[in-house]
Amino acid sequence: MPDSTEAPADRPWVELELEDDFDEELEQEIDDSRLPPELRALRHAHKRPALERGAYFRELMRLQAELVKLQDWVMHKGLKLVVLFEGRDSAGKGGVIKRITQRVNPRTCRVVALPAPSDREKTQWYFQRYVPHLPAAGEIVLFDRSWYNRAGVERVMGFASEQQVEDFFRDVPEFERMLVRSGIILVKYWFSITDQEQQFRFLMRIHDPIKQWKLSPMDLQSRVRWEQYTKAKEDMFERTNIPEAPWYIVEGNDKKRARLNCIAHLLSRIPYEEVPHPPVVLPERVFDPNYERRTLPSELYVPERY
Repeated sequence: MPDSTEAPADRPWVELELEDDFDEELEQEIDDSRLPPELRALRHAHKRPALERGAYFRELMRLQAELVKLQDWVMHKGLKLVVLFEGRDSAGKGGVIKRITQRVNPRTCRVVALPAPSDREKTQWYFQRYVPHLPAAGEIVLFDRSWYNRAGVERVMGFASEQQVEDFFRDVPEFERMLVRSGIILVKYWFSITDQEQQFRFLMRIHDPIKQWKLSPMDLQSRVRWEQYTKAKEDMFERTNIPEAPWYIVEGNDKKRARLNCIAHLLSRIPYEEVPHPPVVLPERVFDPNYERRTLPSELYVPERY
C-alpha cells in the first residue's frame, strides 16, 4: 500500500484511481464498525476472534471479480438465476447483498425488496406479486426477503391465517419446482445469528442515528417473539427444503466471514467459465477544428467546498 502521508498531487493518477475503488468498500466497513458511545461498555463483553482486515479485503475483491465472471457467463449462456435471502432481522442479509452487487452490472443484476402488500395485492394469488420480478434470460435477481414472508413474519405476527399458511406450505414446493422446470436456477439462503448477537446489533441501531432507519416496529417485535420465529423457521425448513431448491444456512454472527462464505458458496453452485472477449481498443477522439467550446454560467456549477 502507498504511504498514507504522501501528498495526492505527488502520486500517479493510476494509483489514486485504484485506491478510490478500494475506498468504496472501506467506507462501508467504517460504517459497519462505528461504535456509538452508549455501547462502549459492551465492547469488551462482546468480543470474538476477528478476521484480519487485509485478508478480508483481498478475499472479498477476489470473490467479487469471480462474481463479474459469473454474471458474464449468465448473460453469455442466457441463464436465469434467482437467489433468496432470508433470516433473522439484523442477520446480515443486506450486507452480503451489497457486496454481491457492488461491482457487477446493475442492468442485469437487480435487488428486489418488496414492501408490505397493498390491499389489492392481498386479494391476489399469494405468489402473484413476486412473479413479475423473476428474471429473463441473462439476468440475476436477488430477493431481499421473498415469498417466505408468509412462513415467517406473516405467520408469527398473525397477518396470515393458519389456513393461508397451510396453503402456502402445500403450494410453495410445487411453485419452486415449476420455476426450476422453467429453467430458473433457484438458490435459497437463511442467515442465522444467536439471540445475543441480534440483541447487540439492535442496540447498535438504536444508538446510531444513521442506522436507526434499519429498525422497524416489526424488528422490535421479533425480539419479543424470538422463540415463535425459531419454531416457524424449523417448520419452514422441514416443509420447504426440497431437492430442487434446498436451503443453505449461513452462520451470520461474524459479518465478514458470513459475506465471504455466502459469496463463495453461491459461486460454487453455478458451473461458470470465463467468457472470452475480443480485446477492447480505445478509439481515437475526433477533433473538429471549427468547434469552439462555450463558456457556461458559473451558477450551473456545484460549489467546490472540498
